[in-house]
Amino acid sequence: MSTPSRRSANWFGAEGRAGMTARSWVRNQGYSDEVFDGRPVIGIGTTWSELAPCNAHQQQIAESVKRGVWQAGGFPLEFPNMALGETLMRPTTMLYRNLLAMQAEETIRANPLDGLVLLSGCDKTTPGLLMAASSVDLPTVMVTGGPMLNGKYRGSEVGSGTAVWQAEADLVAGRIDQEECYFIEKCMSRSNGHCMTMGTASTMACVVEALGMQLPYAASWPAVDSRRFATAQDTGKRIVDMVAEDQKPSDVLTREAFRNAIRANAAIGGSTNAVVHLIAIAKRVGVELTVDDFDLDGRDVPTLVNLQPSGKFLMEDFCYAGGLPAVLKELGDLVHRDAITVTGRTMGENIADAEIHNTEVITPIDRPFQGVGTGTAVLRGSLAPGGAVIKQSAASERLLKHRGPAMVFEDVDEYYAVCKDDDLDVDENTVLIVRNAGPKGYPGMPEVANVPVPKKVQDAGYDDIVRISDGRMSGTAYGTVVLHVTPEAAAGGPLAFVRTGDVVSLDVAERRLDLEISEEEVERRRAEWEAPANPYERGWPRLYVDHVMQASDGADLDFLVGKSGRYVPRDGH
Repeated sequence: MSTPSRRSANWFGAEGRAGMTARSWVRNQGYSDEVFDGRPVIGIGTTWSELAPCNAHQQQIAESVKRGVWQAGGFPLEFPNMALGETLMRPTTMLYRNLLAMQAEETIRANPLDGLVLLSGCDKTTPGLLMAASSVDLPTVMVTGGPMLNGKYRGSEVGSGTAVWQAEADLVAGRIDQEECYFIEKCMSRSNGHCMTMGTASTMACVVEALGMQLPYAASWPAVDSRRFATAQDTGKRIVDMVAEDQKPSDVLTREAFRNAIRANAAIGGSTNAVVHLIAIAKRVGVELTVDDFDLDGRDVPTLVNLQPSGKFLMEDFCYAGGLPAVLKELGDLVHRDAITVTGRTMGENIADAEIHNTEVITPIDRPFQGVGTGTAVLRGSLAPGGAVIKQSAASERLLKHRGPAMVFEDVDEYYAVCKDDDLDVDENTVLIVRNAGPKGYPGMPEVANVPVPKKVQDAGYDDIVRISDGRMSGTAYGTVVLHVTPEAAAGGPLAFVRTGDVVSLDVAERRLDLEISEEEVERRRAEWEAPANPYERGWPRLYVDHVMQASDGADLDFLVGKSGRYVPRDGH
């Protein structure tokens, strides 16, 4: 029998009823005595589900991880977590990210696990699982599921998600019909995997690699590439060593690691959603991180990666061009190379041999795809005193400084009801305001901010106008869209008091977003405003609305911030 040198030994090495119960019921799966000899028990936490198409191949990845764990002398046990499929769940998976984090955290704490390999893919599964692991602080490595193969449409390459927004705009404008939309959708998804654009799934995969929490190149191997499964096997071997070393997320997720992730996000033209997720992860592990850090640490970073939606190529091309290690190496001194990673080596050691194999996809830093300061910008002003963000690389240059009359919609449904009307009082100077899409207001802060340009404006020859919202935008989307306006309208932020016809000014270079009315008028409108009541009487939505924090605080629940630590049973109980 094992001795209580590992956490799992408090279950499998215990004497009497407690040990007998733990061992006996595991034996019914056909395990022999060797698994109870004190070897580390490795939990393989999946978010597999046929309701989460991006993660539907995780069972194969889990088998590869198990091979590595067995090979290194560990005992792998697979367990499920809540699957968050962005494409199918309503109203938004962001409503459930914190629930996944809480469920996974409690599952990990309650079971005889010494180390973790966490399998993610679709947008919110990656941050949700990493939030959980950060709170428990057991040795952990992540394996993201990898992107789909490039989409192919009528002789050109199309990106998942991005092609949807393009097709929607073309459909609204009458350039294509619904039958063509059906054809396009069949061309986008040719294999297992998550979006192959630089959407939120690909962004978070790269961000986790930049944090040092998954093995090098793991972010970019296509989901069906044999090297993804080899990397998963290597991960299984590595986690056994990490348990012996007791290398924990708190050892890896340092301030320097988060700065690497912010700069990587800027260099790859990553999703603005990374802002919310990284802040939430940092608060779990106890690292001070604010929305302003994304502007400060990203301002000197050029966009090196030419990927949709900001550019031309897709994740399969990014992989063959050298993947994230090539980007990090090209950033030179902008990367904290001494930061420790789950490999047991430093980031500098991990990327030392990386090379750029296609300078059209990953551009050299002296000839970048877009210049410095083209990543996520953080705006402040009278309309966003708590901050707002804009993805500059996906915006129209002509609109980065703009002043125009607001057209206000209380919610996204109100906008969609009129966006095709030819008599809508809107032109290319109009600033569309879609409010009540924030964490409390929707609830869940859905990806609805990038509403299509009104048909009337498209017919006049303009494919972009300024749009402002307290909601989010898919990482696969594009346009001059100001997001995450904080405080949100439902929390009594200034966005709640904007009226149609008010002048709004945007100046990205100066990092300003302002409502051009007097403070006295704002206060007069505030006095007339009534805070919305929680519309939910029970269940998770009730708990969520009562406790969710603002986007600038990571939109986590207030009582989930921080660590729970490792639960160890006492006296075998």
